[in-house]
Parts: sequence; structure tokens; C-alpha cells
Amino acid sequence: MDTRPPNLPPLLLLTIILLFSQCARGQSSYIIDAVGLKILPASTVQSGTLVTMQCRVIVSHDNTARLTHKFQIVRDDVPIRSFTTTEDTVVHELKPARAADSGSYECRVTVKDKSKTSFSQKLDVTGLQDPVLYLNRTTLYEGDDFIATCSAPEEKGSLIFRFFRRFRNEESQRMKQVAPTGNSSETTLVLRQAGDYFLYCDYEINLVSGTRRSNHSNEVQVIVRELHISPVMNVLPSSRVFEGDVIEVVCKVVTSLKNIQVFLTKDKRILKQAPVSLSHRFTAQEGDSGELVCKAEWGNVQKETYKTLTVKELFSKPWLTVDPGDIFVGDRFKLTCSVSVYVPERINNQTLQFAIYKNNMKMTSSETYITQAHPSTNGNYTCKTMASSVSHSFVKESPTLVVKAKVPVSKPVMSVVGGTLILGRHFQLICQSDQGTLPITYLLYGPRGLVGHRVVGKPGDQAVFNCSSIFKSSDLSKFMCQAKNSQHRPPMVGSGMEAQLLRSTKIIEPVSKPMLTIEPSMGDVSEGQDLTLSCSVQSGTPPFNFTWYRAESEGALATQTSKMQKGYYHVRSVKGEHKGGYYCVSTNPANESKQSQTIMITVKMAGWKKGLIAFFCILLILVLILVVVFKTCLRQFKRKRTGELSVKSASTKVERLSLTQAEVIEAANVTPGMMGKSVWSEHVSGSESDDQKSETATTEPHYTGEDQHRQIQTEVNLPLAPVNTETDAVNSEVRNSKHGRTGLLPALHSNCSCITWCEKLHHWLTIFLKNASGNRISSNCKHLCCW
Repeated sequence: MDTRPPNLPPLLLLTIILLFSQCARGQSSYIIDAVGLKILPASTVQSGTLVTMQCRVIVSHDNTARLTHKFQIVRDDVPIRSFTTTEDTVVHELKPARAADSGSYECRVTVKDKSKTSFSQKLDVTGLQDPVLYLNRTTLYEGDDFIATCSAPEEKGSLIFRFFRRFRNEESQRMKQVAPTGNSSETTLVLRQAGDYFLYCDYEINLVSGTRRSNHSNEVQVIVRELHISPVMNVLPSSRVFEGDVIEVVCKVVTSLKNIQVFLTKDKRILKQAPVSLSHRFTAQEGDSGELVCKAEWGNVQKETYKTLTVKELFSKPWLTVDPGDIFVGDRFKLTCSVSVYVPERINNQTLQFAIYKNNMKMTSSETYITQAHPSTNGNYTCKTMASSVSHSFVKESPTLVVKAKVPVSKPVMSVVGGTLILGRHFQLICQSDQGTLPITYLLYGPRGLVGHRVVGKPGDQAVFNCSSIFKSSDLSKFMCQAKNSQHRPPMVGSGMEAQLLRSTKIIEPVSKPMLTIEPSMGDVSEGQDLTLSCSVQSGTPPFNFTWYRAESEGALATQTSKMQKGYYHVRSVKGEHKGGYYCVSTNPANESKQSQTIMITVKMAGWKKGLIAFFCILLILVLILVVVFKTCLRQFKRKRTGELSVKSASTKVERLSLTQAEVIEAANVTPGMMGKSVWSEHVSGSESDDQKSETATTEPHYTGEDQHRQIQTEVNLPLAPVNTETDAVNSEVRNSKHGRTGLLPALHSNCSCITWCEKLHHWLTIFLKNASGNRISSNCKHLCCW
């Protein structure tokens, strides 16, 4: 077999190549320009009119191939018809248009992956078709049912049909409304009263624009005949009888109709059933009193007759009593069965027979039963009484009496809820007895009298009492609990429960307000000292938790737990930043915090720092004083540098006293160790040599003794004083001097200035140091200067 491919014609090959080349270039381009919808003949038409809807699309594209258009007609956003075609126009017809066709229409066109929708066009179809009513029977008996059909075959959509009746000249009444099923509805109706009726129907249609209602249908007359099947009931011998009498009830229907059933009922219970007629015979009992009903049924029609039956009792129903009412284990109790005779002429007391049963077991044939209470005697007791009348014997049974011997309540025990009591707070007490038949009534007494009472009626429940706060442990022993479960027995009181309550309860006393103290002193502490903050309480249950705080900072400084009533916080080597307010907070197992008062701590400067500052201050003052003294002396010497002091002899030679710059400098450099006669001699000899040199250069004026004294006073800035003998001697010594000059005047001037500054220093030091140091320093200064 030749498997080679056949030779393709050249034209077919060229077509395939062109097709593939077109696919290689990609899909063609297109755009939907417009979509239009037109409703003809108009947007509002009468019901039954032929309506045409035209939908047209305009598409632009780049090739001559015809595109496929998908048209979709939409009414109120619900698609109702679709078209797929290559044509650009489609037509949708409504043949004919009905009210259900009313709404807003749109035309939606899809071309490949693009779509476009026309503008919305509204169509309103006015008018509804009149419905038609049909009945399967127009003549019937009361209570018969029949089928009614209402339809509007030309209408569209879901219609809601309603059925009405009009009895003679009365107002119309709606009989039924059925669920929407289309343009036709069928239902079953019943007319229960005899007479002539007129029936009609209408319908409603729900549109987006609202609900529209049709006109009435044709009226159909229905004749309802009365059905004579009312039953007759007789009670023999009478409707009022005594128990034990025989009663016969007859129920029947007199009619020519067939298939009639008769029922005898009492309290919705059928006593007997039979066709057309029945008879029911029974013996009357005390429970037979009531209403008898005789019913006749034919098809769906029922007729009833009522009779009231009254049965009188010959004697009452027995009742069983127990004495005493509260039976406790070990007590003797008595059961008594009693009856009341209502008709003595029919019932004799001697003919009554009694029997007492326990759990359906006969205990005695007497009307009384006496025994001792024990758990084995608990049970359900009943009493039966048998009596005989002239025509009948019957038995009556009493209601069930439950006998259950109670267990006496035991001595109650008290306990605190949680086992812990905090003084000063409210707490709860539980009062409980281990034994005793419920319900048990508990009464609690406290220091202020009755606290309250609780009744425990369910197993597992407890008598919990809310108690006011107490402030002393001894007050807990003043609580007392009583328990009882009988009105005829005294309550039980626990002996020694106060001591037991104290032993079983953990009593916690809240901590008192703490007191913060400072050691070694209150408030003022010097730098470098050790500080101890002690926090103490007066009362409370240990352990205690002490916490120290600083008012100027956040967070606790320290926390200490102790069984003692005092805690300590130590601050080693106090510094300036430790000053401020401090307080402490104390707690104990009562979980109640108490805060002490805030104590201010002042940190003083250390003593060695004070001495060091004083030393440097004194040293600085001394330096300043010495500088000021030196500058003052130097200024005075410079002022006298150009002046000259001369002392001349009265007879032949003029002598001069003067200070040179070298002498001033030499006087300033004199130390206390160089003072003395040697210094004086040096000054005198120095002055002599200087005088000899200056003697040839200048001529000195001549002074008398008094003039010389005044000149010296002027040179040293001393006040003038009268010349005395000592002054004359000095002047004479000066005049008799060989050289006529001396160093005494500069030395005298310098010593006096030094004394003046020492006095000022004494004043300043006295104010600054406020002690005797200034006196000692100024005194030494005076001695030094004067020496």
C-alpha cells in the first residue's frame, strides 16, 4: 500500500497558505457601534394587540467576513428570548400581547467577546380578560363539597384566583384564595348552611409596576338543601341516677338516606358506633357524670344531639389519713380509712368493708392500721371500701398516701466560706447538718441577734448566710446556728460549735497604718552618714510586706517581707540626691494596703567640705588683702618719690629728708626677721651716702625746730600737734645728725597703713566666719605690722 501523501492541486495549496497566513496575522478587528430597539405599533397597547419588537445592531470591522451576533431580549432584567444569527436585525413578536407582557425591554447584543445593550423601552399592555367560573355541582346538601374552577385562558403569567359567595341579599364574602398556578385554578369548596347561593371569582396579577385586578367572572347559582339526619337520643330510666343503677342510652336517626353512621361519645371518647341506630347499656358509677353526645354522619355532613348525665354517689370516695403528720424514724403512726354515706336508705354502715394496702399488698382488713415508723414501713398506702346496694355491689379506692418516715436533723456545724475570715470585712457562714430529712430550716444568730433563716429543700444545697463584718476574733464565738425539720420538735443546736468554728477558721487582722521613722535623726542627715528608714505597724496578722517609696521618683525603692511588725531599709553613705520625701506602704494576707505619712529628709553638707571651703575663702581674702595693702603702699611711695625731706642745722648747714625709689623698694622688701637696729642703721647709713651726693647738687632750705616738725607731719600725713619736749629732742637729734637724712619716716608710714588694714580685715573676718578666728588673725596681723 502506498503511504505517500496525495498530490494537492496548486489552487488548494495556495488557499491553505493564505488561510494560515491570515491566522498568523491574528484575529480581525471590530467594534459594536450601536444597538437599537423599536416597539411597534406603540409603547401602550390594549390587551390582545399584536406587538412587534425589532432589535438592530451596527458593527464595524476590518474584513468582509460576516460576524455572528447573539441577540437577547430582556424584560425587567429577565431574559425572555435569545437569537444567534449573522443578520444585523431580529424580530420578536407578542401574539397577542397581554398584561403579563408589560415591562421595560432591552436588547443585548454580543459579538465574540464584546457586548452592548440598547436603551430601555417601556411596554404597557392595558386591560385583563374576564375570568370564567365553572362548578361541577350546583345542587347539593348542606355540608357537601364541590369543585370550582376559575380560569382566564388567554392571559399569561401566574394569576392569583379568588372565590366569593353571596347568600341571598347579604354582602359578598370571600370563600378562598389559592396559590398562583397559571391562568387557571381548581379548588374544593363547601357550603354548610341550606339556602340559595351565588358564586363568582376574579384574579390578580403582580407586575413590576404594581398589582392589577380583573373584573368579576360570571355568577353561578348554587342550591343547598337541608339534610334531615339529626339524631334522637334517650337515656333510660332517667338522666339523673344513683351509682349502681343500670342505664341504657338509645341513639338513632329517622331518615330514608343510606350510609348513615351513628356514634355515642363522652369526653371525646367513643362509647359505641353503629349504622342508623344504637343502644348502649352500662352500670352507673360516680365518674360517669358528664355530657353524652350522639352524632350522625353522612358523607361529610354531621349532626349532633346532647344529653347531660348526672350520677349521684351513695357514699363518698374513701380517704386515708395519717397521724401524726410528721413521722420520724422510731415514732408510732396510725392510718385511718374514712367514708361518708350520702344515701343511708340504700347503703348501711354495717355493710361497708375496709382494707388498707401498702404498695398493692393488703396490710389489714380494718379501717385503721397502727405501726412503728421505720425505713421498711415507707411506701404508698391506699384504702379500699366495698359496699352492696339492693341491685349492685361495687368498690371504691382512696387516693394514694405516701408515707415516708423522716430522719431527725442532727446537730448543725458552722464554717466560714473559704475557711478564712478577715476582720472588718463582710463574710459568709455555712450552717449544715450531716443528717436529717429535707426540707431543713436553719436559723443563724449573731452578736446583734438574728442574722437570717434559710430553708434547704434539695440535696446538695447549703444554708449560706451573709454576715456583717466583725472587728474582734472573739465576736466569731458569738454566732449560733439552729436546725429543724419538724414543727413539733425543738430545733437542734450544736454544742461547742463556737470553739469548733474558731479552730476551723483562719482569722486575719488587717494591717494598721504604718509609721515611718528615720535613724539616727529625724529629717536632717549629713553627707556620708548611713540612713535607716524603719516602717512599723501596731497591729495585723503576719507576715507583713513593707515597701518603701520616694515621692520624687516612680517605682519602689525596696520591699521586705517579715513576720515582725517592723521593717528596715538602709541607705549607705547618703548623698545630696537622697534628699526629698519618703513614705512606706504595708500589706499583709488581708490584701489591704496602708500608707504612712510622707517624711521630708534634708541632706546637709559634710563637715570637711565646710572646713575646706572656709579655708579657701580665708586664703582668698588674705591674698586680696595683701594685694590691696601692697598696691596702697606702692601708690603712696610713688606719690612721695619726688618730694624731699631735709633737715638743716640751725647754725650752718641745711639738712634734707627725702625718699628715693630705691628706698621705697627696699622698705617693701623688708621681712619681719630683718627688723631691728641693724635695719635702722642700714637705712640711716644709706641715707647718709645719698645726702652727701645730693648735697653738692642742690641747696636745701633752712628750717627751725617747729618748721621741721610740721614738715615731717606733712610728709607722713599725720595730724599736726603742738611741739613738745620729746619732739624737740628728736628734732635736735635730726639737726645734730651728721648727714641730715633718716629712714625712720618711711618705716613709720608703712607700719601705720598696715595696722589700718588689719583692723579692716578683723571686721570682714568677724562678719564672714562669725567666730573668734577673725579676732586671732587680725591680732596676729597687728603684731606683725607693728613689730
